[in-house]
Amino acid sequence: MLEIVCVPVIVALVFVLMEIYKKFIAKDNETLIRIIPIIAGVLGIIFGIICFYFIPSIISATNIGTAILIGGASGLSATGCNQIFKQLKQFGIDVKEQKNETQDDEQSEDNSQDGV
Repeated sequence: MLEIVCVPVIVALVFVLMEIYKKFIAKDNETLIRIIPIIAGVLGIIFGIICFYFIPSIISATNIGTAILIGGASGLSATGCNQIFKQLKQFGIDVKEQKNETQDDEQSEDNSQDGV
């Protein structure tokens, strides 16, 4: 069961590193922003290789080629995770705002029941 731990770990690491890259390095440079999927894939491959050689108990790869594929796919998955949030924002769905609105609605319901 521990063998599948590397995929979400690689996705999370690459996602965080790409957010840092966008905020501090790429900023508003469109060329640097466009190469984010390539960088994410390469980082995933690097993390896959590191897992294969140094922490083999968390990766289900039996050879280096499989480790490269698992790492690369995990790195590219981080780009997909980013796109989920980006598309939700584009359609006007903001996860953070909805949570606050739900809490506000619950508080107003509680206040209206207290007044009865």
